[in-house]
This record gives sequence, C-alpha cells and structure tokens, in this order.
Amino acid sequence: MPTNNPLLKSFDKAPFEQIKNEHFKPAFLEAIENARKEIDALVENTEAPTFENTLEALEFSGRQLDRVSSIFFNLNSAETNDEIQKIAQEVSPLLSEFGNDITLNEALFKRIKSVYEQRGHLDLTTEQQTLLEKRYKSFSRNGANLEDAAKKRLREVDAELSKLKLKFGENVLAETNKYELLLTKEEDLNGLPEGAKEAAAQLAKSKEKEGWLITLDYPSYIPFMKYAKNRALRKELSLAFGSKGFHKDELDNQENVLKIVSLRHERANLLGYQTHAHFVLEERMAETPEKVQSFLTELLEKAKPAAEREFAELEAFAKELDGIAQLEKWDSAYYSEKLKQKLFNLDDEKLKPYFKLENVIDGVFKVTEKLFDLNFKEVFNVEKYHDDVKTFEVYDSSQNLVSLFYADFHPRPGKRGGAWMTSYKPQYTLQGKNSRPHISNVCNFTKPTSTKPSLLTFNEVTTLFHEFGHALHGMLANTTYPSISGTSVYWDFAELPSQILENWCYEKEALELFAFHYETGELIPMELVQKIKESATFQEGMATLRQLSFGFLDMAWHGKDPSKIEEVKNYESKAFEGTNLFPETPETCMSVAFSHIFQGGYSSGYYSYKWAEVLDADAFAYFKEKGIFNKEVATKFKEHVLSKGGTENPMTLYKRFRGAAPKIEPLLERAGLIKKVG
Repeated sequence: MPTNNPLLKSFDKAPFEQIKNEHFKPAFLEAIENARKEIDALVENTEAPTFENTLEALEFSGRQLDRVSSIFFNLNSAETNDEIQKIAQEVSPLLSEFGNDITLNEALFKRIKSVYEQRGHLDLTTEQQTLLEKRYKSFSRNGANLEDAAKKRLREVDAELSKLKLKFGENVLAETNKYELLLTKEEDLNGLPEGAKEAAAQLAKSKEKEGWLITLDYPSYIPFMKYAKNRALRKELSLAFGSKGFHKDELDNQENVLKIVSLRHERANLLGYQTHAHFVLEERMAETPEKVQSFLTELLEKAKPAAEREFAELEAFAKELDGIAQLEKWDSAYYSEKLKQKLFNLDDEKLKPYFKLENVIDGVFKVTEKLFDLNFKEVFNVEKYHDDVKTFEVYDSSQNLVSLFYADFHPRPGKRGGAWMTSYKPQYTLQGKNSRPHISNVCNFTKPTSTKPSLLTFNEVTTLFHEFGHALHGMLANTTYPSISGTSVYWDFAELPSQILENWCYEKEALELFAFHYETGELIPMELVQKIKESATFQEGMATLRQLSFGFLDMAWHGKDPSKIEEVKNYESKAFEGTNLFPETPETCMSVAFSHIFQGGYSSGYYSYKWAEVLDADAFAYFKEKGIFNKEVATKFKEHVLSKGGTENPMTLYKRFRGAAPKIEPLLERAGLIKKVG
C-alpha cells in the first residue's frame, strides 16, 4: 500500500529533508513488523537448516529497521529536540523487546545451533565461520539457553536498562544546556584570547543577552578554564561542569547510576557470569577483568612517579607565579597552559591561525589520499539534517565509489557534546553487489565568527584526525556481512584506526600539506612543529593517570558486585584513591555524567583507549621505520586492519599487519615515561 512516510520508501541515501518527527514512530512500528515477518519466514522454513537459509537469511533480515534506527538514533545525538527524545523513550523498549524476541526465539536458536554443531563439516570461509560463531554466541550470551522464568526476567532487565540509559543521557544534556555564565564586566574575561571573547559575545547576542556568555559546551568551557585569570569564575565553571547530574533534583543521575550497575550485574548473573565486566570482556582482546586490572596497574606504576613529579612542578610554578598555596582542579588547565608557554613558548593561540577548519579537513583528506589512494569530492545534491553538515563522495584511484561521508563540525543546542563517528548505512556484499557505506563524523568545534573562520586548537586538530580514523575504518570496509563490517570489531581494537591517525598531526611531512596561516598563507614554521613534538609529552604522566583513573572507575562499577554500594560519590572517591593528585571536591561527581560508560558502549571498556594506544604506538613505530607515507606499510594496514572489520580475531589481523604481537615499550617511549632504547 502506498505511503507518504519517506522512511518506509525504498532509499539509498537518508531522505533527511523529507523526514518529519511524526514519521519516526510509524516507521519503527512497520519496520519491526516487517522484520518479524522475515524472522517468521526463516523459522518456518521446512528445509533442513544450512548456513545460507539460516545464518545468511538472519544476517540480511531487518535491513529496513536498521536504516530507520540508524537515522533516528544518530539524529537523537546530533540534532535532537524534546519530541525526538520522547519518541526515543517510547521506541527504545520496543526495540529492546524485538531484540529479545529474536534472541529468545527457541525455534530460531535451534536452527542456528544445528548449523553450529555441524561447523566442523561445513566448507565455510573464515568470514562465515566468524559470523556463525558470533551469532551463536550472541544468542547464548543473551539468554537463549535460559529457562523460561530467567528469559522473562532478562527481557524486563533489558527494557528497563534501555530506558535508564536514555534518561541518563537526557539528564546530562539538559544539565549542559541549562547552565549559563553571563559576564557583563570585560575584566572578567581577562586572559581570554580574542577569538574566545568574540565567540562568547556572539553567543550572548544569539540569546538576546548583553555581555559575554560562557556555557558548559567544550568550545566555550575549555578556553575559559585554560585562559581566564579570574580564579573564582574558573572555580564556579569547574564546579558547574563537575556537578552535572549531581544536584538532588529531577536531573540527578545518582539513582540512575545505581540502578544501571545493579541491573547490569543481575543480567550478567542470569547469564552465568560473575560480573558485567566478565560478560563484556569475554568478547574483547583483553578477555578478563583480571587482565584489564593488571594492564591498568602496570601502566599506573610507570605513569605515577612521572605524574607526581609533573604535579609538584605545576604546584611550585603556580605558587611562584601567583602565590597559590593549594592547587585545585580549576587551576589545572590554567597553570598547565602557562607552564607550557614558559617551557615551550607554545601557545595554542599562536597555533590556531595555522589550523583553519577547512584546511585541516583538506589536510586529513590529503594524508589519506597519500596513504590509501582516496579522493574526496564535496557534493551538494545529498539531503542533510542541518545546514552545518557537509557531504562528500569518496573515490578510489580507479574512480570507484568507496563511501558517502557526512561531516558535522559545530555545536548547537540539539547536539550532544564531544566528537564521534557513526554510520547511516553499513558496507556489505549481497547478490554479488558490494553495497558501499555512508559514514559520518560529528564534532563540536568553534563556529566561524563575523571576523574569523573556525580556527582549531591543536587538540581539536588531533580530535578531527582521530574521528576520521574511525571514519576510514567504516569507509574502507570490504566484507560480506554487515554485522562484522567496518567498525564492528572488538571495542579494544576499535580505537586503533582512530588513534594511529593522530600521529600524522605531529609529523612535518604531514603538516606541510595543510598547516597554512589563514590570513598570510604562510606554512607553519618548522620551529613550531618541533615545539609541538617536544610538547607532546608535556604532563603525559598526569594525562595518563587521568585516563587510568577513568578506567579504574569503570572497572569499579562493573567488575564487582554492586549490591553493597549505597552512595555514588563515596564509592567513586574510593575508586579514584590510587590516582588522585588534586584535593577532593565534595560538590562534584564524575560518575553521574560519565556518558561513555552509562549511556554509550564503553561499560567495562574504558581501558580500551589505553589498550589501543599500545597498539597504535607499536603500529606507528612500523610506519616511522619505513616512512610515514610508505605505501607498502599503508597497504598492509588497509588490507589487514581497515578493510577486514571483525571478520577475524583482531590479534590475528594485527600480527598479519605488523608481523608480531604489539609491545608496550613504544607507547612508554612516546609518552616519555621511559627512555628510548638505542
């Protein structure tokens, strides 16, 4: 029957400009119904179960639902509003229930199990073997072998968790949007660069207010914390940022945190696992919570002495400069920036003119063109969900379409903070046709002003390269099955393509491609490049300690029985004990806004950032050895890592690229935590 709902019509590219909010719920309901029919047809097939009529049929079922979901949930992150958030609350339990209906479908599992038990006698490709194993495990890990009462409880737990995670994220976003620091005296902006002042004035004007507006969005918050001389205002802003979701009001997340960890633990127990971390890590390179703890502890032992030395140096510097008796969290960015300028005479503001956003985008395109023979062409005939979004077609050297790429780089009220890569359509091969992916990068960089283009800090440059590394992992996917294509890999392997790409930002050969002054066209002076490299290890001990503290906090929430936890803040403080440098601030709590682990997919996985740094430092050492644009190494990386997705065990893929298992030493050397050998 004909429909006016664009989401229910056949489309390749997302029809953003035709979609209205009222289209989403009907589209979900119909797509779920259609996916159910596909599953029913699969289950009712009277032929004996085979890989093709069971595993492949399941793999390619529900594609309409997958497209509707990816469009909707990506918009809920990048361009949300109250109505979309309300729909998310309504459809999340329906999707959770549908997911459970599949996972707990006994007849379907019976067919999968039948194929799984014959696997030794089937002539399957490596990718097919991986899919079969992954699918069988996804059923058993989601309750397919449970008794009926346990299955029923599992459904209830999953439905509740999906709602709680959404609520957690909504509260964090609402808290971020709610806070405003309106400054009316210009002296309160002392120390702030002109660009940051102008952005604050523009923001105030956009809200019809007089003065300068500072918010908790990163492009506003970070420059203020780094440059504002007014210590009292830095304190106010820091406490506002650190107390999101911690005000004992309707946006408080403490109860949500306790409920989420409790339900995750119950879920793991139902499935026969000791803790949520045991459940999660079974499907990671790290394998067990014990290995994660030992990995974090080994790094802590190496980083802590350096961190304590750096902290003492910072304390002495703040005391000497401004007579600060006790260094507090709101002093950290400010005095670190001052000390960095003193030691390296390297001010972010001196660097920013060389990093105009458009030039950096062009730079990341050029770097990947040299490495992987890709060409990027901006196109203007693709529908977008916001005017800020730019669209590109990506081609290989033979002019074959590799991917569609959406780039969305500026903050706005309906967009969550941070930076991420996502996909609107995965890559897969069906009936001999290689269907190419639609990939997106979403970031929050300062908007252009009336007098200045969008100029990035060096940290933002590395963020852009990082997210683009994820995008390449999605774009260059070349597999058969969508569920193991692109970034569908173990979490602790997913950060390798993103983190390795950051390394090019520090290399003269790469910077020469794009780091030109936005006014004069002058190439970034090489002494600045040298300073960037020297300063890369500045306070690396402190930065490592901070990352490790988040990993320890994550494991404290998910690697133990949470039933005895009564109070979020006290529990968090205990988890941070071994990594604390600054005095405790009773008004703040990180857990209640730790979206990575309570809303995103990083529960029991925050350690993977550091784990992937070991991989990326080891992998980049190989590039350095042969040349950072060496085609042979780049081709190996493309063939064995970027194109393979999750088709094989990541350690197998890594060894095929590198010729050996990764070593921890290149990371410790790069971070300046141990001396370079030889």
